[in-house]
Amino acid sequence: MDELSFKQIKLSLERPYKDDNGDRIPVLFDITPDGQQIYEKLVENPAKTVGDNLRRIFIERGADFFDRNHRHEQEQSPLTHDVDTCDASDTSESPEQDSSSTQAMNVEELLRMRADIIPQLFTSLGEITLARDLLASLLSSSSPQPETAATILSATVVTKPLPIVSVQAFNAQLTIGSKDEALRKAADVFKSAAGSMDRCRIKGEKYWVDALKVRKANWGLNPAPLPFGSAIGKGADKTSKDFLISFGLEESPAVFRRQAVARMASNDTSTHGLVFLNRQHTRLRVSVSIFGANGVCVTSQNTQIRIDEKGPEVALKGAQQEIVEREIFSLLVHEAGSLPTASARVSERLIVIDAAHGTELKFELLEDEVISSKSSDKFCQEKCNLIYFALHALLLRRHGFFQAQRLGTIGVGGIARDNSPPPPILQPIIDLLQYQVFCARTKLELKKMVAALSLVGIQASLHFNPIGETGRQLVQLLESSGGKVIGGEAILRIDNRRNIGVILKKYRGNPYIA
Repeated sequence: MDELSFKQIKLSLERPYKDDNGDRIPVLFDITPDGQQIYEKLVENPAKTVGDNLRRIFIERGADFFDRNHRHEQEQSPLTHDVDTCDASDTSESPEQDSSSTQAMNVEELLRMRADIIPQLFTSLGEITLARDLLASLLSSSSPQPETAATILSATVVTKPLPIVSVQAFNAQLTIGSKDEALRKAADVFKSAAGSMDRCRIKGEKYWVDALKVRKANWGLNPAPLPFGSAIGKGADKTSKDFLISFGLEESPAVFRRQAVARMASNDTSTHGLVFLNRQHTRLRVSVSIFGANGVCVTSQNTQIRIDEKGPEVALKGAQQEIVEREIFSLLVHEAGSLPTASARVSERLIVIDAAHGTELKFELLEDEVISSKSSDKFCQEKCNLIYFALHALLLRRHGFFQAQRLGTIGVGGIARDNSPPPPILQPIIDLLQYQVFCARTKLELKKMVAALSLVGIQASLHFNPIGETGRQLVQLLESSGGKVIGGEAILRIDNRRNIGVILKKYRGNPYIA
């Protein structure tokens, strides 16, 4: 964008001394009553001026001016000179003295007389001028007189001379430029202040809108602690100025509840209006690896659902899911070292468990950006999803146990029993995997028996039902803390006359056939 034309004018700060034609601007010395302007005479030749001044000194003061005793002349006053002259005239009797009194005055006497008279003349001139101006003002303020009346004293109107064009243009440009710059700066200040006030208004409205959304979603709003350094003495204002949002589970350990805290964002850096103080952005991944008889390994993982955290309530759900998965992983680490029927390898963010024959269970705590879901077997992937959600249900069962124990509703007569251990969350998962492998191997052996009987000409059939409970009963078994977990049956019918029944049961420990 081209700059404005009036901003391209270059103004010099030097006082102008030449007019538009390039001639020197004269200095105004006086203005006569008739309006004539008298300018200061320009010195054309300084050497000639100095010579004229020196010539005047010798003409007016005498050729021996520099040889006289100036101090003696200054001390001698005109009065003393007159007295001496009078005495000499009195004592003298010659007629020549009368004629000497009428002699012409010399240069020095004239200069002394001039020095005495000129100040008095200037004083008189000032008094007369003042009286004239006073009379002129009185005459001008009185009633108008007829034009025929002639006055001796009249007022003189002096008009101000027109300004020089170059000086007038310089002053105008300087005034306009300074005013324009001041107006621009003031406009910028008002614009920035208006923008800041509008941003503060929008920020305040967004703050309370997000707080209402969080409260409507039934999240806990707690008063934030006072800032560091605030007055806490008697009579001090201890009113909280901010909110804290607690999204942890009620019966979680204190270390996880302290980390599950967020606050309302007071700036525009957060996209969802919340600031998470201890969020690590990690997710739990469940993997199951099955090794076949031919040595082929099939690995599947649970399905990860990414959450687009655009609103505060969605962001809180994602943060709560992360803190719950971290609590589940910490419990898995604690229980993996004491499994009675499986071996485990535990590291900081990885747990590998040999759950059953040819089955490996793996729990990983990975970054949210790195985690991915890749599965080659759809059935095995659904198994991983079942384990993932079953861990959440088992964690809730553990929290329910702690709540009941805290409220004192366990035991006879409302007396709490402190010696009962909390229900585990890893052992039921291991039991289910071991029971599945046990049922698969049992069914394989029974099929081999049916095939062998068929080869020798004996008709045989197999009815295998590994799970005898309904879906609702399975969920109740996960919620209860009893010893029985799951069971089923297998019926082998030989020659359509004899039946062999096998009852499959799974208690806490290895599965067996009853």
